[in-house]
Amino acid sequence: MPQASIHNEYKGNNVMNFDTLIKNGRIITAVDCYYADIAIKAGRIVALGHELGAATEVIDAEGLWVLPGGIDAHCHLDQPLGDGAVMADGFYSGTRSAACGGTTTVMPFAAQQKGQSLRAAVDDYHRRSDGQAFIDYAFHMIVCDPTETVLKEELPALIKEGYTSFKIYMTYDDLKLNDREILNVLALARREGAMVMVHAENADCIAYLTELLTESGNTGPYYHGVAHSSIGEREASHRAISLAELVDVPVLIVHVSGTETIEQIRWAQNRGLRVYGETCPQYLMLTAKDLDRDGFEGAKYVCSPPPRDPAAQEAVWQGLESGVFQVFSSDHAPFRFEDDKGKKLHGEHAHFEHIPNGIPGLETRLPILFSEGVVKERIDVTRFVALTATNPAKIYGLYPRKGTIAIGSDADLTLWDPTAKSTIRNAELHHAVDYTPYEGLELTGRPMLTLCRGRVVSRAGKPESEAGYGEFLKCDKPRPARPRGNAKGF
Repeated sequence: MPQASIHNEYKGNNVMNFDTLIKNGRIITAVDCYYADIAIKAGRIVALGHELGAATEVIDAEGLWVLPGGIDAHCHLDQPLGDGAVMADGFYSGTRSAACGGTTTVMPFAAQQKGQSLRAAVDDYHRRSDGQAFIDYAFHMIVCDPTETVLKEELPALIKEGYTSFKIYMTYDDLKLNDREILNVLALARREGAMVMVHAENADCIAYLTELLTESGNTGPYYHGVAHSSIGEREASHRAISLAELVDVPVLIVHVSGTETIEQIRWAQNRGLRVYGETCPQYLMLTAKDLDRDGFEGAKYVCSPPPRDPAAQEAVWQGLESGVFQVFSSDHAPFRFEDDKGKKLHGEHAHFEHIPNGIPGLETRLPILFSEGVVKERIDVTRFVALTATNPAKIYGLYPRKGTIAIGSDADLTLWDPTAKSTIRNAELHHAVDYTPYEGLELTGRPMLTLCRGRVVSRAGKPESEAGYGEFLKCDKPRPARPRGNAKGF
């Protein structure tokens, strides 16, 4: 198995031009594959080519693929919750885990609570993250209470300050917005140039089915998937797309689970609408059968939308290959299983609607897609880079600083051994969750060395940096968030 070796290099009395040289690797971006050396100085890529000169440190990448560091553009870390549940991962363990899986930037959520100032939520999230991160990070916002003050004062100011994306919900009683509130938020995003992410599930469909299931005594984890039907996801996605079309603003539908929602996104894209799609590893690797495991084991797989059936898995793969999806994120939502503040918040016989939603996946996101997608030739490696790094950077205002290998970009790089064999074992992961839904999955291909702004942050799946190295990133207003100018009266 190739190993990335590092050594000091001196060439006579030559002045060392660079801090680091990465030599002999195969460079892969979202559009190109080629062989060249990479020169790094002060955390940035300053030259690409051959015979570039000397450096303090030389990394021999012979036999390895050099890819942009991953961007996990949808993950939850140390997010305050109102029901007594506590997330297992804060910025310390979460970003450490991400680095060990080849990710160099994460984008979690500063979540507004009902009645709370959005500014207060952002300030609180800085207190939670300051000095804790192993890699770089930016914030999305969650808007659940779009008051006049939020829409006219707080959001415009925050967008100008570099918080240029936010998420809205169409379900969950403490988070959901009605259609008029959604229109108001979309109009604000259009005026200010922000990207809107939408959790699209029909809240009334879920409530109706939950009531029927409860009356019939069907309350175990499996029935979470029944209540969160694909029809409800389809309807909400279509409604979100229609509202965005009315306002003429781009939207991104997050964590898409299968066929019916994919059809809605493809329909919108074929109409020329700027509708973007995101999916996650759970919709490639898990099914509804995982929710039906013995006892309370199915609670480990409760997430929203839920995993569906093999046909939905295949549709997601086709969406990744055909370009329906632009982003592949983890939606890491870390709750411990053996914990009265995690999955067992309400005991081992809890009603499915009271099981904390979410599964872990920061560290396993990239290796799973690489092994199951690239190695098995479902997607090519340039699309892998686009889905996991370049497109997220563009959509959320971090490109070209992040998401590519180019002169002037941050030296965020992951050196992959495309033939290395490994098996996912929770005991070897670096999150603070006591399980992984992918236990025992055999993989081909793994990150051997990951650099964030030129510093090695992980080696062979082990952390090699310290908390506090990661920097907060202000985001630009993303070009993909610009409207096409089709609406009237705006």
